[in-house]
Amino acid sequence: MDNRQNSTNINWYPGHMAKTKRMIKEKYALIDVVYELVDARIPFSSKIKDLYDIVGNKPKILIMTKKDLCDLKYTNSWIKYYENLGYKVLLVDLNKSDDINLIYEATFELMKDTYEKRKNKGLKNEEVHALVVGIPNVGKSTLINKLCGKKVAKVENAPGVTKSLTWLKAKNNLLLLDTPGILWPKLNQEKEALNLATFTAIKEEILPIDDVAIHIIKKLHEYYPLILKEKYGIINIDDWLEVYEIIGKKIRAIRNGEVDFNVVSKKIIHDIRGEVIKNITFDNR
Repeated sequence: MDNRQNSTNINWYPGHMAKTKRMIKEKYALIDVVYELVDARIPFSSKIKDLYDIVGNKPKILIMTKKDLCDLKYTNSWIKYYENLGYKVLLVDLNKSDDINLIYEATFELMKDTYEKRKNKGLKNEEVHALVVGIPNVGKSTLINKLCGKKVAKVENAPGVTKSLTWLKAKNNLLLLDTPGILWPKLNQEKEALNLATFTAIKEEILPIDDVAIHIIKKLHEYYPLILKEKYGIINIDDWLEVYEIIGKKIRAIRNGEVDFNVVSKKIIHDIRGEVIKNITFDNR
């Protein structure tokens, strides 16, 4: 049950993702700043690998969402990593107004030179055109709704909700370009694919449900053994059948004396996606 390789070759690139990238490139000249969103629990796995090919050297703010759910020790290490690469990084809880204000402040700081050039030409400071981009289900719609001060984008804990590019008027002279979640054509690292599946960036049918559940248990065992013990009563994972039997009994997923593996796997995944298990970061440095 554990004879996996470290690499994979998953082709999962829906046509709408390629179309989205084309449309973003078409609007390149209109974009002043890029809001790139990543999940603070997987700051590496959730970062778009070919974003530079899409938006080039446009000013960017790397917004790490789900601050309230991550393990700050590991996530802060990633923040330092990206800052050393020259990124402006903001770790935010999108439900906190102070964190939303940080985004406004960072945006207008980035726009200082542009404003100065416009002023020297006798132009007014026009609206700031911000591209909101990220993988599926990373919080783009929530961010947009907060910046607009009302619900203008549909929020759902599933990938593929936003279908097209849309300009939306926000507060503080911001105009936001909402985009569908985009990924990259192939996943070459299985751990990366499993991380994305764990946090709902890809649909359940892309990877076997048991593989995702076992990945979660492995990560908890390696980095959060106390959570694993308290939540599921698991101390070691030498025998996967035993692991499933212990969890199956705990959640009453026993049918005719046998554990229902599918129910157990779904429960493990749901505990992450339903935010029952918090303070975790699965990309570790």
